[in-house]
Amino acid sequence: MEDEKKTPLLPTTDEAVRLAKTLIRTARHAAIATLDPGTGAPRASRVGMSTDTDGTPTVLISRLAPHTGALLADPRCSLLVGEPGKGDPLAHPRISLACRARELAPGSPENDRVAARYLAHTPKAKLYAGLGDFRFFRLEVEAASLNGGFGRAYAMSAADVLTASVAIDAIAAAEPGAIEHMNADHAAAVGLYARHFAKAAEGNWKLVGIDADGIDLADGDDVRRVFFETPLADAGEIRAVLVAMAAEARAAIAK
Repeated sequence: MEDEKKTPLLPTTDEAVRLAKTLIRTARHAAIATLDPGTGAPRASRVGMSTDTDGTPTVLISRLAPHTGALLADPRCSLLVGEPGKGDPLAHPRISLACRARELAPGSPENDRVAARYLAHTPKAKLYAGLGDFRFFRLEVEAASLNGGFGRAYAMSAADVLTASVAIDAIAAAEPGAIEHMNADHAAAVGLYARHFAKAAEGNWKLVGIDADGIDLADGDDVRRVFFETPLADAGEIRAVLVAMAAEARAAIAK
């Protein structure tokens, strides 16, 4: 009897899912591979990126760019996310996402939501976001391949890397106001989140994203992900959870 085929893939764990979500949620750029409409050959380029409320990658790209024409001709694409860091780049985590691109209609509620999140996460994009040839796309995830470093490979589904919650729409509606309020009136608490939960140095930290799973923080080009102990079940829980997190962080740092 032949031995069963060995696979380098590991069983997907909660830790691997959190790593995958962190890589996607904190990314500000990615390598995108599209199919050339003339030859069918793969073509790779770099794009700025953010995420929609459910964790779906979003990009803002010009209709003049070759990869935009490729996506309009064939929406199939692949996105590679992950910073190489110091030393061997292959020792650092990265994730490859198999996606289908969908262009958003300018002025639609969906486009406005994605634009607000994108510009909060990637503020430098404000320089060109208003130009007439730029459009937002959602890159709908179909499958994912996580490499957490040598010997740590996982095959994942869209459900593994996205955030599923009945409260997604309500949280998305409450997010802009909550972010503005926290950054304007509770900057010290935002700094506490970064120092205690994200283990970051002191700095000018801003809250740039809130979703059912957690929050995103940024200080310049440094972006950190903090997961809630328990996912939010309703937008009404945002305030109470953030207050509790601030109290926990304050107490821990004071010790």
